[in-house]
Amino acid sequence: MIRKIVSLAVVFLLQYALVQAQSGNWQPVGNKIRTPWAEKVNPANPLPEYPRPQMVRENWQTLNGLWDYALQPKSQEATRPTSFNGKILVPFAVESALSGVGKTVGKDSVLWYRKTISIPSKLRKQNVLLHFGAVDWLAEVFVNGKSVGTHQGGYDPFSFDITTALKSGNQQEIVIRVWDPTDEGPQPRGKQVKKPESIWYTPVTGIWQTVWLEAVPKTYITATKQTPDIDKQSLSVSAQVQNGQSSDKIRVSAWDGKKKVAEQEVAGGAEAVLPISNPKLWSPETPFLYDLRVAVVRKGKVVDEVKSYFAMRKISMAPDAQGTQRMLLNNKFVFQYGPLDQGWWPDGLYTAPTEEALKFDIEKTKEMGFNLIRKHVKVEPARWYYHCDKIGMLVWQDMPSGDLGARWVNQPGIEMRDADMTRTPESEKIYRQEWTEIMQDLHNFPSIVVWVPFNEAWGQFKTVEITNWTMQKDPSRLVNSASGGNFHDVGHILDLHNYPSPAMPRADLFGAKQVIVLGEFGGLGLPLTGHTWQQKDNWGYQSFKNAEDLFKRYAPFMDIMTDLIKRGLSAAVYTQTTDVEVEVNGLMTYDRKEIKVPTNRLKEVHNKLYNPGLVNLK
Repeated sequence: MIRKIVSLAVVFLLQYALVQAQSGNWQPVGNKIRTPWAEKVNPANPLPEYPRPQMVRENWQTLNGLWDYALQPKSQEATRPTSFNGKILVPFAVESALSGVGKTVGKDSVLWYRKTISIPSKLRKQNVLLHFGAVDWLAEVFVNGKSVGTHQGGYDPFSFDITTALKSGNQQEIVIRVWDPTDEGPQPRGKQVKKPESIWYTPVTGIWQTVWLEAVPKTYITATKQTPDIDKQSLSVSAQVQNGQSSDKIRVSAWDGKKKVAEQEVAGGAEAVLPISNPKLWSPETPFLYDLRVAVVRKGKVVDEVKSYFAMRKISMAPDAQGTQRMLLNNKFVFQYGPLDQGWWPDGLYTAPTEEALKFDIEKTKEMGFNLIRKHVKVEPARWYYHCDKIGMLVWQDMPSGDLGARWVNQPGIEMRDADMTRTPESEKIYRQEWTEIMQDLHNFPSIVVWVPFNEAWGQFKTVEITNWTMQKDPSRLVNSASGGNFHDVGHILDLHNYPSPAMPRADLFGAKQVIVLGEFGGLGLPLTGHTWQQKDNWGYQSFKNAEDLFKRYAPFMDIMTDLIKRGLSAAVYTQTTDVEVEVNGLMTYDRKEIKVPTNRLKEVHNKLYNPGLVNLK
């Protein structure tokens, strides 16, 4: 018996030592609140899920985990560090608790990463791509000492073919240099500031989405674009191909489970149009998704194939019986109502601790009786939109704002509400480049129904031009040119912000041309002891001492909203999903451990908003 106990003890110690070795003694840092999922983070394999649900291949490898990191003065950015400060858990930003570092970087420093990896033979048999979900903001990547490329932009994925940089043997070194000026540069940065306060939050620097390897043949698909048309009962699909040949074909097939719905083969570079007869329409009530396969075919043989999915849904606008423009889903009026969603986490900042956490906010939003999420001045990982597609949640996607250096344009005779700011040529170029990438990268997610180029005049410039440009980039969606910002007679939507009570612009003045929406309202605050970012000085637009008083204030808003819907309102956004740092306006606490008002009570008062009898279309 003693020998057996000793043996078990030895096994336990060996297992413990192995776990400790894999984790590198990693621990979250700091004394701030954390979500329930923080303790579930596996430092040996964090966020292991396949990161790109809209373009799936089987042969891949995650590089998430512990990397070496170093901070150096920007004046020495050309000099690779000779030693590193310690370990950082990728993909959590260096300022976050879950990174294990918790340090601020700023414009005067650069952040270095290093990791030695082993690439299995099944990947080495083909070309090897190194993918990054997102790195904020300017990154240069080195493989075995060779620069394989640079990328500028904190919210869009990018990749490099590193095949020629690999050396013989299994061990390969990846080094990344990152610079991010936070709010002291012209780049999009959302709500990040170097001195967080009020509605502005902690900076996010460096890698904050999954890093991964993928094996591809020499000729491979780099991107697909699929656009449904429910009126024509068809799906248009195109594919971008690297190293294709003139005789290559693109084969596209749509599937309902195991049943092939349609298939077409077209010349490379051409667009396939698949007939989708009697389509099952996607909506929040019935979020049906078809499967999609896209392949490069050469002389009858499949050279490369990716798996994807799509939905048959339509977002549009049309006048009602009174001549007021209404937002339609699948040619029917559906009032869109949901929370302003910042997408921040007390332990991971921009990055959810686990996949379960990533889904949690969406699931709870649905349980509360909302059908909309406005993703506020942030872009999420692809898997977040995938869950919105699966769960059935409409999404308004903001462009992350930035450029505090923008200034108002002096326009004599122009009302302030029609005024623009001016940006430098560099700032405008950066904005256009990243907004283009965001729209392209997110195009295939059916949950996204509205693009929002500007919010509250934060760096709002050339509004008419940018709005028209956005509409041309994606005619399949509506464009909300300036949510709560300076009004321009442009775009599909006129958006008012009003706190705390619901309100709307006059439909008789504006509704003949644009859909009328309430882009933000509410902001009812409730700090809950033990669940706040700091002990005092938390705030809301209107604060309460208990949940019952908050709900008594909130519930009548729905009666006001019902009347506004009859008068011309098509959508509304409540501030907000969760508390964020010192903001306590959330329906949930920042750590997600408390839901302030039971979901069933919220759903009950929300149901009245979706009565189709409130609006008569022509």
